[in-house]
Amino acid sequence: MHVNTLKRSRLAVSLMAALLAPAAFAQDAAPAPAEDATNLDKVTVTGSLIPKTQLENFTPVTTISAEDIKARGFTSVADVLQKSSFSTGGVQGGQSSASFTQGAETVSMFGLDPGYTKYLIDGRPMANYPALYNGSDTFNNISGIPIDLVERIEILPGGQSSLYGSDAIAGVINIILKKNMEGGALSVRGGATSDGGGDSFRVSLAKGFVGMDGRLNVLAGIQAETKDPIWGYQRDLTKQYNTHGYSAPVAGRDFLVNGYSNFAAEGFANPDNYGYVFADPNNCANTTGQFGGSTGLRERAGFGQYCGSFLSPGYRTIANGKDAAQVYTHATFDVSDTFQLYGDLLYSHEETEYNVGAGYTWWGTSAKYGYYYDPDLDALVNLQRGFAPEDVGGQGFRDINSTDKSDSYSITFGGKGTWGAWDYDLSASRTEYRLKERSWARWNDPINAYFEEHVLGPDLGPDPVYGAFPTFRPDYAAFYQPISPADFASFSGFTNTKSKTWDNMLRAQFTNSALFTLPGGDAGLAVVVEGGNQGWDYSPDPRLIPDPVTLESEVWGTTSVSGAGHRTRYAVTSELRLPVWEPLTVTLSGRYDAFDAYGNTVDKPTYSIGLEYRPVESLLLRGKYGTAFRAPTLSDTFQGISGYYDSVTDYTRCADAGFLPGNTDQCDYDSEQFFGTQSGNPDLEPITADVWNVGAVWAPTRNLSMSLDYFSWDIRNEVDLQSADQLSLLEYYCNSGQLDAGSPSCQNALSWITRDTNGAIESIYTPKVNVAKQKLRAITASVNYMVDVGSFGSLSFAGNYTNTLDHTVTPLPGDPEIDLLRDPYYMWVYDAYAKTRADLSVAWAKDKWTTTVYANRLGKTPNYQAYTGRSFDFVNSAGAKAGWWAPYITYNMSVNYAALDNLEFSFMVNNVLDKTPENQASNFPGTESEPYNSNVYNAYGRSFFVEARYKFGQ
Repeated sequence: MHVNTLKRSRLAVSLMAALLAPAAFAQDAAPAPAEDATNLDKVTVTGSLIPKTQLENFTPVTTISAEDIKARGFTSVADVLQKSSFSTGGVQGGQSSASFTQGAETVSMFGLDPGYTKYLIDGRPMANYPALYNGSDTFNNISGIPIDLVERIEILPGGQSSLYGSDAIAGVINIILKKNMEGGALSVRGGATSDGGGDSFRVSLAKGFVGMDGRLNVLAGIQAETKDPIWGYQRDLTKQYNTHGYSAPVAGRDFLVNGYSNFAAEGFANPDNYGYVFADPNNCANTTGQFGGSTGLRERAGFGQYCGSFLSPGYRTIANGKDAAQVYTHATFDVSDTFQLYGDLLYSHEETEYNVGAGYTWWGTSAKYGYYYDPDLDALVNLQRGFAPEDVGGQGFRDINSTDKSDSYSITFGGKGTWGAWDYDLSASRTEYRLKERSWARWNDPINAYFEEHVLGPDLGPDPVYGAFPTFRPDYAAFYQPISPADFASFSGFTNTKSKTWDNMLRAQFTNSALFTLPGGDAGLAVVVEGGNQGWDYSPDPRLIPDPVTLESEVWGTTSVSGAGHRTRYAVTSELRLPVWEPLTVTLSGRYDAFDAYGNTVDKPTYSIGLEYRPVESLLLRGKYGTAFRAPTLSDTFQGISGYYDSVTDYTRCADAGFLPGNTDQCDYDSEQFFGTQSGNPDLEPITADVWNVGAVWAPTRNLSMSLDYFSWDIRNEVDLQSADQLSLLEYYCNSGQLDAGSPSCQNALSWITRDTNGAIESIYTPKVNVAKQKLRAITASVNYMVDVGSFGSLSFAGNYTNTLDHTVTPLPGDPEIDLLRDPYYMWVYDAYAKTRADLSVAWAKDKWTTTVYANRLGKTPNYQAYTGRSFDFVNSAGAKAGWWAPYITYNMSVNYAALDNLEFSFMVNNVLDKTPENQASNFPGTESEPYNSNVYNAYGRSFFVEARYKFGQ
């Protein structure tokens, strides 16, 4: 193999010094000898295919080293990326109850969809997660990557499709695993939280092997980890209904009879007759053992009495439990001086457990009957019965935890070498991801039959007013009773859903770093050809598939998505690097991608032009313009008609009852159940984008570098899938004349929401169509500084900052632009991202000690009243004001001690000040069980970790 060695510029030396600062701290604080900093081998960095001497080029690359990961207290790859300054968007995951992918973790770069980021492991695409984010979108789960085996993580913001193809709109994240090691390393780590739950233990072992006179090199590693879940009852903020809200806390409606009284005389004509009917002859005496003895007689002002507990929200997990293990091997064999064989294998097994909680563990008559008529009460009513841990028996809700088990692997074999002036790399790769979801379920017919037999009694015929509702004379004393664990088990159990994705790829790359000579140096060319196939198969438990006529499944209150398909794909990529003269380099790249699914071909060419200008040795001016795209995903194309049950605030009916948006917590239509449907669309076109960036890097000294970059995205043909809450609120604004009822958005909202004869929401349809577009403008900045303080050791500072300057969305052609920075309602709808995000680390090293303090700042986000009132000037009837939640800052700290040359101990505290979003609770009503935005914040609090690392065989 030939190696090119050239002198470094001051810019390259400064950047290398800053990047390697943490590694240097583990050794000696003295500066490196001058002769060690004069030569720099050509390296390949994310964002270019051609090796070069500069570490910075026309697009910024943020590198997070293994030393950074450890020093800053990051516990996983997901933790690293979710704390990145580029991660301004909120995401669903283990902290979100009843999300579609509660067992997975992901990131939103610049507030864009998680699927807009391309994830690579060692430069090769990761396998997609088989389940769909938010029930509709393909994405990557980043929870199963062994963090102890990570060498570094490179984050490349901006559109990168001209090199990496589909999905690379927001940016590219390349996770680079270790490739060689002298001897071996054993690491043991344990952790706990201040308030209980989340205890963790992790062990990893890696060993390097050399054989056959140095021609064979192997690195093998394994990591195993276990982590307990965190339950809501282990945190003050989540253990009960909101006790710090602008209204009094309201207990869960665990035993509730509600509806219309005086029904035979007035029907639905008098809405004032709507409320709770308390029908328990024992005044809740038989229910007091529920939820640990906290259930009792409650009253909701304006509605009536019922039996309920204030503590039921605590019976859910707010952080997943996990058992995981990964195995990794990298091997090379030098066949000759110019040819090398290599192979990589990464296998991951992961089991996550979680519980959706008491809020999703209930039964009611509304699902089957809508209402029923009780002649003794002269009321049209519904029953609602929440289940408690005592009903479950055994370990309570722990016995009905859902479990996601996944097995994934990535395997690559290839050979690389040189042929004349050309380097080549030929490889074959396969990735596969298999997922098994075991989810707690209520069986539809058995649970209805149980309550019909024990509570409702026989159907006595249609109601006397409309003839549309059944008539029952229930045994209410039997309704207000605990259920035995045996009875609970008779109508509940678990569903088992299986799914998988796979991707096969053949890849050939040819590179010439000295194709010809220009005044500024050697021109370089890289050409890549790829071909393969990929597939997706989501096969839910057959009992979850809804009947096409009744729209009901065998599982009460739950249905599932299904779909399967595969396609072939191929791509051709080229990159040409032209050092036009010494200060100026131009880089051109282009790519053509094609996807063929059963004869239906979708293709897209993309290109980019990058400029690097160095007027002086220490200053780089850079810019890039290019195009990016996202091909229709397999789920976008092949997802079958999927249904789901959910609840939504019926803003139209609430407004008719006098409760306007932002003041619906006392409205009894604030949680109306509906049946939702969505499906794939085989005629979808690629999402396209024009993306450009311009910036500068300044490195005036060896130990200081700064960068500032501006990014712009214009994204078109987005696949839009609106939320049910968004459609319900939009329907209200259209009906009330606040929006043009003739606009496309209003027309869709009015047609996609179906109401029954009584005006209640029955179903909501959210199809996938290429209609939306986005505009996004942002700046990023970074600084790295090292200083030698003599006998006191050395200090290093590293900071990163992102500011979204402008972000608009146009959901449908003809609609006005929605300003996501100034419209608080849509800031929540689009996953509630923050306008700014920043981080700063300060590291001190002396002798055998290193200490790092890391601060992460999430910028302000709109509060709950701003969301519900859709205005920052809104004040609800209780005096709660719309506005912003202040910037949210957390601190991590670590101390490392090198006891011996081969033994190191570390102590880390994450969230040192025990920060939680408890101050947000006052802006939520007392009916809220999660008084903060869980897509952005969490209530985990402080955690501690101790770690020992032993190196051997060196």
